[in-house]
Amino acid sequence: MAAVKAGDKVKVHYHGKLTNGETFDSSEGREPLQFEVGSGAVIKGFDDGVTGMQVGEKKTIQIPFLEAYGPHSAEMVIEMPKDRFPADMTISIGMPLHMSDGQGRNFQVTVIEILEGAVKLDANHPLAGKDLVFDLELVDIEGASPLIIMP
Repeated sequence: MAAVKAGDKVKVHYHGKLTNGETFDSSEGREPLQFEVGSGAVIKGFDDGVTGMQVGEKKTIQIPFLEAYGPHSAEMVIEMPKDRFPADMTISIGMPLHMSDGQGRNFQVTVIEILEGAVKLDANHPLAGKDLVFDLELVDIEGASPLIIMP
């Protein structure tokens, strides 16, 4: 039976949890996640976790934060003056917002504190600094595309 290797396109059902058991994502009730192993489409620990699996195999993997979304960076927490927000906007803690930087790139931030004249925003990925646990089930493997080598 074939085992997953880099370049394979795979379909995987997953249940993602924090180490305290709290679920943060799951494919339950949806189509399985489909991606090419080694392409960078998923976090490194997930790629490494499916490598070597066979269709129908189930396993649980633990991914340290350095192989997931990296450490939580204090430099990614910023204070934005309240006057930079629309006057009619109701801001609340935990609220996700979208910002753009000077180069036109968009990214998500989360409101973590509301101060007198400013709002504290966290631009870290919500799972940064957290070790992750995934229950995996490999549903399908599609082999890597053959290469054509020209003379």
